[in-house]
Amino acid sequence: MAFQGEQHPGVTLTHDEHTQGFTFNHTMLRIKDPKVSLDFYTRIMGMTVVRKDDYPNGEFSLYFLARLNPDEQPPEDKDARKQWVAKQRGILELTHNWGTENEASFHYHDGNAQPQGFGHICFSVPDFEAAIAYLDSQKVTYKKRPEDGSMRDIAFIKDPDGYWIEIIGH
Repeated sequence: MAFQGEQHPGVTLTHDEHTQGFTFNHTMLRIKDPKVSLDFYTRIMGMTVVRKDDYPNGEFSLYFLARLNPDEQPPEDKDARKQWVAKQRGILELTHNWGTENEASFHYHDGNAQPQGFGHICFSVPDFEAAIAYLDSQKVTYKKRPEDGSMRDIAFIKDPDGYWIEIIGH
């Protein structure tokens, strides 16, 4: 019999047929300064901006980033790429409300301070030790290094807005 999921109180193992084709597409984080955040996610985390939308009436921009495989090529055409993005898994949407980058004391709640809510996003890496050495060379800020605490096979770094990013091996 094929794996159908773990059973826990509240879990439904059979899904309504209307949910067939549903895909968990993206997570959104609000960012203070797109220049700083885009540098972090593209240069340090190896992501690619696959779509950007500006909303002048709402004074905000959306940046959609993906971790592309070397042989993966999103469509050049903007409309086709929008459809391509909607079908993906693991997209990171960064939302910039215009002007926040000019407010020195402005910051977003990272979800881990009280009251807690959102916790973190996660990147899995093929070689955990090599990834930690690389992140060290990039001088990232750690919330938890691998040698801290009893869980030696995970690390947590922080992005420019203080959001936690878990690093695990695969």
